[in-house]
Amino acid sequence: MGNRQVPKKILVAVTGASGMLYLQSFLRKIEELEVVVHGICSEAGAKVLGMEKGLLPRELPTVSSWFDCRDFAAPPASGSSGYDAMLILPCSMGTLAAIAAGMSANLIQRSADVMLKERKELVLVVRETPFNRTHLKNMLTAHDAGAVICPPMPAFYLQPASLEEAADTFSWRLADQVGLEVPGRRRWGAEE
Repeated sequence: MGNRQVPKKILVAVTGASGMLYLQSFLRKIEELEVVVHGICSEAGAKVLGMEKGLLPRELPTVSSWFDCRDFAAPPASGSSGYDAMLILPCSMGTLAAIAAGMSANLIQRSADVMLKERKELVLVVRETPFNRTHLKNMLTAHDAGAVICPPMPAFYLQPASLEEAADTFSWRLADQVGLEVPGRRRWGAEE
């Protein structure tokens, strides 16, 4: 095989929290990269995606396969499936709580558990405000288990001119978390 690099394989899960603008931005940003992207969308995630963006999961860019959230026989349910990273974007507090408790009531929760047990990247884009004590404890528990807690906070120092540009600044951070170099990524202190 020589020096040929195998494309990175990532899993993107969508839950019923607000923030689909960030999901759409992230998927657009990685569209041109050599990366295999599979997806799982909860029923609530599909409803919120429809309300916020007027889209069905299959209409999102970049994702080559969608798995049913109830299908425990799908590849992401096993550590042998070979995913390099998983993002839950956005991540509801209910999903966070299940991950923190080690529950696997659906494929998203099971896949997150697999990522943690396999010591792979798991990024939780938690969406709620304000946080209560239980939310904070669950975030710490998930962090201690190996997850990255990454609330969607745009980089306003880059002076985004629209909501979409603000979402893009956060998408760059997400790409960094899973080891993807996104073209056009702006960094603090870098020369234009």
